[in-house]
Amino acid sequence: MYENDSLFYEKVLAQKPNTKNKVHSLHEPHVYCMAKGKDRVQYEYGNKVSIASTHKSNIVIGVVSHEENIYDGHTLPDVLTHIEDSRGSKPTEAICDRGYKGKSEVDGVQITLPKPPLKRDNRYQKEKKQM
Repeated sequence: MYENDSLFYEKVLAQKPNTKNKVHSLHEPHVYCMAKGKDRVQYEYGNKVSIASTHKSNIVIGVVSHEENIYDGHTLPDVLTHIEDSRGSKPTEAICDRGYKGKSEVDGVQITLPKPPLKRDNRYQKEKKQM
């Protein structure tokens, strides 16, 4: 009855600082460590989630939780598959943030990214391009 719990706690006690696939939380063992690369917060613990919404009305049409910490650009096919399963049709265009740079098309769906802000842009233009 408690065999799975016992194996889980043995794994926690046996892990070392350089162990891969560490258990970071006893009450939520599926969370993992993500490097943020920022000065004030270097690491974050949790799961990566992709949320898809409509462009004009922001109605959520797809949500996918990822079990691994993968590159943002590699999460898009899972979200597109979820949208196609729930709505019955695949979108023609995906408007993404700059984390999805590298590809201009995934599974026949055009990817649109915001342009980087220019030095001559005013604050409003820079904030608009960050969305």
